[in-house]
Amino acid sequence: HVQLVESGGGLVQPGVSLRLSCRVTGDVVVRFCMGWFRQAPGKEREGVAAYHRDNYGVYADSVKGRFTISQDNAKNTLYLQMHSLKPEDTGIYYCVADRCGLIQALGATSSSNWGQGTQVTVS
Repeated sequence: HVQLVESGGGLVQPGVSLRLSCRVTGDVVVRFCMGWFRQAPGKEREGVAAYHRDNYGVYADSVKGRFTISQDNAKNTLYLQMHSLKPEDTGIYYCVADRCGLIQALGATSSSNWGQGTQVTVS
């Protein structure tokens, strides 16, 4: 059973930093690649960052230089460090796990393994 649990969201002012965590069960970090998506009100879910198997991050243009994705396999945890937050970063942030070819291209489907999401509000 695959389970992903996000935490770390909140209400923050523009310009501050926030770190999201995603704790996963079992051998998710071995079987899948993982990434972060977000969904703003009235918009489609979009890929934000993915952790590549070769140990580097893949980022959407809108967050490059501000967000950093990392993964601690010993703790079964994926992180998203967010700096210089903007109001347009507001949304529900989801952790997702699926095959690497999909995730590393910032893609995911309804059949991917999703967490329940954590709300980030920048205002």
